[in-house]
Amino acid sequence: MAAWHGRRRRRGEGAHVGLLREANGGQQATFVELFFDLVMVFALTRLVAQAVPGFDNDEFAPRWANVGRTLLLFAPLLWLWTTTAYLTARFAPRWPGTQLVVVGSALGLLFMGAAVPDAFTVGGLAFAVPLVAVQFGRLAGLVLFLDSHALRRQYARAMVWYAVSSVFWIVGGFASGGNRVAWWTAAVVVDLGAARLGWPVPGLGRERTLTWRYGGQHLADRFPQFLLISLGETILAVGIEYSAGPRRGYQTAALLVAFFTTVLLWRIYFFRVGDLLADAFERSRDPAGWGRRVGFAHGVMVLGVVATAIGNYLVHHHHTDFTFPSWRVMIIGGPVLFLLGRSRLEYLVFDRVSRRRVIGIAALLATGQLLSDTPPLALAATAATILLIIAVLDQLQALRRPPEHAKPAF
Repeated sequence: MAAWHGRRRRRGEGAHVGLLREANGGQQATFVELFFDLVMVFALTRLVAQAVPGFDNDEFAPRWANVGRTLLLFAPLLWLWTTTAYLTARFAPRWPGTQLVVVGSALGLLFMGAAVPDAFTVGGLAFAVPLVAVQFGRLAGLVLFLDSHALRRQYARAMVWYAVSSVFWIVGGFASGGNRVAWWTAAVVVDLGAARLGWPVPGLGRERTLTWRYGGQHLADRFPQFLLISLGETILAVGIEYSAGPRRGYQTAALLVAFFTTVLLWRIYFFRVGDLLADAFERSRDPAGWGRRVGFAHGVMVLGVVATAIGNYLVHHHHTDFTFPSWRVMIIGGPVLFLLGRSRLEYLVFDRVSRRRVIGIAALLATGQLLSDTPPLALAATAATILLIIAVLDQLQALRRPPEHAKPAF
């Protein structure tokens, strides 16, 4: 019996040698990860689609409640992408278990995306059940497979907390109206709060994830890839609307404004900072802490992209109408959120923030107030003009100064 336990222990230690991503191995995203990103874009497209009708309500309160519901659905979608990226950064991309996790997560995300438009009416369980199945199920599978591996304790702690949040998600799926919002808000707080605290469990301890320390190069590639793909969602959304017709002058102008706004957001993001994440990670004094902050900054930018996509919808359908305050929050707030996240990222990479970003944010906020009576199309065009000025100033600086090297703040 003792000999059998010895063989089992050696087998448990050796069976998992090849499942972790090697520090000096390939860090590029695999095709299956990019496939998952495409499903995520579908989910974001559905998120935008469910948000738009709520902004057409003639009453004040429902429009702002719609903003809150959109944020509530955005949080688990982004968290699912983030946790999937962390798993693929920790485990070998060619390991069948990693591929199974990503494909299973994509399937769950597909069902969630399809349920998003009805998530607060008849589709509560259709959204909650796939989320629970993915988040809890894959952790349970890893805990069973890892056996004696050191990572098992970390995923066991996370599984305990996901079991708690699963109750809130499922109960919320059965509830309705404000009760569903309350249950799901509690679920988001548990998911994010537990991760922030390191998933503390009596007897198992607590520890924040160290994935950035071991798979930081991979994540430094994944976050820009995801942001770039999410930017495509803004074009996809308004392009579908434009193709459905009618294609009159105002609709064409709205399409052009949406296109150039997206191009400018891309240009502003990748100006030096977006291309230096991997180098900044290598120079960081605290890779894990720096990486968590980088992830949050990208989350803010992706939220800005979603808000911009909603604004594009509103501009396309209400180009010359009165611009409600909630509409201004989307049309102007989207670029503002993007610049806020981009400024945070600039600070993390260079330990400073350029004045033109701060001035650009202030100019956008002032535009939202001073042009409150301006039709949506003119307001969106003004926001695009401010983004253009920032992009031009970036290019002028690039011509005058040599390329900078990363100097991370942490």
